[in-house]
Amino acid sequence: MSRIPRVPEPVNDFNRTYLPGSPERAELKARLKSMAAERVDIPIIIGGKEIRTGRTQPVVMPHNHKHVLGEWHVAGPEHVQQAIAAAQEAGREWATWAWHERAAVLLRAAELLTTTWRATMNAATMLGQSKNVFQAEIDAASEMVDFWRFNPYFAQEIYEEQPISNHAMWNALEYRALEGFVYAVTPFNFTSIAANLPTAPALMGNTVVWKPASSAMLSAHYLMQLLEEAGLPPGVINFVAGDAETISKVVLSHRDLAGVHFTGSTEVFNNLWTTIGGSMATYRSYPRIVGETGGKDFVLAHPSADPAALAVAIVRGGYEFQGQKCSAVSRVYIPRSLWSEVRDRTVAMIDEMRVGDVADFRNFMGAVIDKRAFDRICGYIDAARTSATIVAGGQCDGSKGYFIRPTLVETTDPSHRLLREEVFGPVVTTYVYDDARWQETMALVDSTSAYALTGAVFAQDRAAIMEATSALRYAAGNFYVNDKPTGAVVGQQPFGGSRASGTNDKAGSMWNLIRWVSPRTIKETFVPPTDYRYPFMGSDGAQRS
Repeated sequence: MSRIPRVPEPVNDFNRTYLPGSPERAELKARLKSMAAERVDIPIIIGGKEIRTGRTQPVVMPHNHKHVLGEWHVAGPEHVQQAIAAAQEAGREWATWAWHERAAVLLRAAELLTTTWRATMNAATMLGQSKNVFQAEIDAASEMVDFWRFNPYFAQEIYEEQPISNHAMWNALEYRALEGFVYAVTPFNFTSIAANLPTAPALMGNTVVWKPASSAMLSAHYLMQLLEEAGLPPGVINFVAGDAETISKVVLSHRDLAGVHFTGSTEVFNNLWTTIGGSMATYRSYPRIVGETGGKDFVLAHPSADPAALAVAIVRGGYEFQGQKCSAVSRVYIPRSLWSEVRDRTVAMIDEMRVGDVADFRNFMGAVIDKRAFDRICGYIDAARTSATIVAGGQCDGSKGYFIRPTLVETTDPSHRLLREEVFGPVVTTYVYDDARWQETMALVDSTSAYALTGAVFAQDRAAIMEATSALRYAAGNFYVNDKPTGAVVGQQPFGGSRASGTNDKAGSMWNLIRWVSPRTIKETFVPPTDYRYPFMGSDGAQRS
């Protein structure tokens, strides 16, 4: 029996609320307790085989950095070569699978995650990355499920896009996997990004060398186990943890590098691009480079903005997950007529906000990811004490966990470094402008930062919304009206920015997946001509001499 398969119509996963007394709360609390008592040994996985090098690094809780959750094994250059070879070997078969058979692996992974794996992925993200229960739920559960359900649907739309044919010929587009392997480099801050960056190219028939972030190794380990249980064949995704420079040196010098799928800092992405650009003569083909990098995300308030909504957007957008989102609110432009009310509302929320162990569900914030981040963020706060005004927060305590109080800064300098540089922590800087300088302030928002990831305008005046939408057209790849500039949902707000924020290939849409295929046009003529002559070549009759 033949069939034309279609994937189920995707719907966004429902966020569980973990209310006191709920079954999901009890299940997650139990998994947090059991996982905290474990000490996991995290191997490299190449071609489906576990490799332990004996060179290990610890996995610690950011909110209790003396608590070791496990050790992960560090790969050397020889393991990277083995991973590339395994990817190439697996690719010979994987690329021949019908697209819906590859999609079935991700659809099964999504179903496993919604059922038996949800508590494990949430707990690993909470303990290893210090996300509170809701931030883990929307990331390690719902968004990951959404990627694995929506991406097959988007792939189906791509494969169905075909050229015109007629009775005499049949035209087709074959969407081939890229020729070579894809290098996926994932960040610490979103477990769902760690899931999407290797699996999106794999869905389209590619095989992958995956370097997870060393500071998110616990969730990456369980993610790899989940994919294996879902039926991912050996070698399709190869889990290679280690020093980024060591791994990238081997990968970027290989002639069969077909693409890079990256989320991380702008500086690292620029270095990857420079290396690839300088190595073009050595590659079999032009590598696809897809990257989402830094952000200096803004909120611009018009004098007509609702102060209550604006204050909540600053707090949620700036301090959820300790400000460690690429999309986090980092700079705010507020008219003088609203500043005192917005400031007082924001400070009141900051003062009551609990910061601590994420296993205590009363806490709004956990710890920043590691000591390096802690020192960098606290350095910005120290600088603000002398060059700006700290309105609220500003306390740093790294004695037990890497805790930083949510911090609100005010500056009168429109070019202050806290309005230009990415802090990637719970620090929001405000600039108060004269109400009459709305037009100049829009230009200031557009020109101050090199980044262009997310931004928001708050206004009740519709004309002001239209003005800001036009003036800030290139200032943000995701632009929000009367909402915080975080929390993009797969299938609803495709995510990505440009300028120094990346290539804007929109994760959570078909526009990202199209980068991982190389189309081939095929024309079949049913009855080919057997005479070289065209009708116009016929004689007109008697020819003049």
